[in-house]
Amino acid sequence: MLFVVASPIGNLQDFSIRGKSILESVDIIIAEDTRSTKKLCTLLQIETRAIWKSFHAQSSEKDLQEILHILQSGKKAALLSDAGTPAISDPGTLLVNHARKLGIQVSPIPGACALVSAICASGFPSDHFEFLGFLPHKKGRQTLMKQIYSADHTIIFYESTHRILKCIDQMHEFFPEKQICVARELTKIYEEFIFGTPAQVKEIFMQFPEKTKGEFVVLVANQKHSQKNIESPVSLL
Repeated sequence: MLFVVASPIGNLQDFSIRGKSILESVDIIIAEDTRSTKKLCTLLQIETRAIWKSFHAQSSEKDLQEILHILQSGKKAALLSDAGTPAISDPGTLLVNHARKLGIQVSPIPGACALVSAICASGFPSDHFEFLGFLPHKKGRQTLMKQIYSADHTIIFYESTHRILKCIDQMHEFFPEKQICVARELTKIYEEFIFGTPAQVKEIFMQFPEKTKGEFVVLVANQKHSQKNIESPVSLL
């Protein structure tokens, strides 16, 4: 049995009672970063005697096969990422995929997920949306921007503090009239949602440089929603 356990993206109180129970009962805890997950267990007073294994983007085929062998022996394991739901834009997808192919039962333990948190609080259309994970740094990025421009549904992707300004500049280049939302530091002390056209959002970042720090979820509205809100002032929450 492999449990896919969502961990907090900021606020520790978002960790579920069920998640705590699972971590206290499994034989193995597989973590993207064992140091982060051990710290989480300490802060939440989770007592576990599980064996710790790491699995991340740089893990080898040998690492993967070792974990799969342990699971096939009948052990129960919990998979956690550094923050949020594992296997969502996360290397845990590879482990889950291989586990299922081997007939190992996989069970989700729901919890925090940045993209879901962002769209449910944005007010952007959520009946049809597309999640792009992290955009490529260079190759293929312009092609994706053109696809985002043509999309008739909400687009969501993650961006880092090092590239958020460049990203906004590119959005202004490809679709200056569209409404975007930049959700920053979700569930944390400085959580906020910044709305407007790319130019309006860039103006706020220029006025308040400290807002370029943190973790970001970017949402781009479809053309219909953008036209309805084109006269709306930039709003902050």
